[in-house]
Amino acid sequence: MFFNSLDFAIFLPIVFVLYWFVAKNNFKSQNAVIVFSSYVFYGWWDWRFLTLYSSLRTYKFVREFKRVFEVDTVLNKNKI
Repeated sequence: MFFNSLDFAIFLPIVFVLYWFVAKNNFKSQNAVIVFSSYVFYGWWDWRFLTLYSSLRTYKFVREFKRVFEVDTVLNKNKI
């Protein structure tokens, strides 16, 4: 799917409406809409990008989780 294609011209308004009106004021739902939409967007062009995109998101999640856990561990050691 390219930005100047008819598919994107249909896709963008659907995502916009879902994000602003269906998931209104619910940030978890809005984030879910964006994540799902990004998977659809990348998968529409070539399904092989889904594995790459999924791997990158998992890597970022694990990296952030590790960073938060290390900071929490350091803070708890200082309390003892």
